[in-house]
Amino acid sequence: MPAIKSLEELKRVREEALAKKQMKAASGNIQVIVAMGTCGIAAGARDTMKSVLNYIETENLSGVAVTQTGCIGMCEQEPILQVVIGDQAKVTYGKVNAKVAVQIMKQHVQGGLPLKDHVLPI
Repeated sequence: MPAIKSLEELKRVREEALAKKQMKAASGNIQVIVAMGTCGIAAGARDTMKSVLNYIETENLSGVAVTQTGCIGMCEQEPILQVVIGDQAKVTYGKVNAKVAVQIMKQHVQGGLPLKDHVLPI
């Protein structure tokens, strides 16, 4: 991150960070959970999380809560992402890179159809 050189720039960066924080904590009937245990982070879960948050921001989605959790216990499937829509069963996805995260957001979160290629049998 480049050095901040003015008070206006500091305020802008602060507002952007607060907006992203609120987006993570927003309550809605759709919940996206990213596993951020040590193995998940090593496998690229941070990029997965960034991709989900960027998608929500660019598509201006509301009612989607993004949270993170620790290790789910399936290290070989990391990064892991879970989607819960209303009262439906939780769908767990494995090997979710940034590109797959966008597909999940489009097809499952917005379209309501799970992305079968990456669903883990739990």
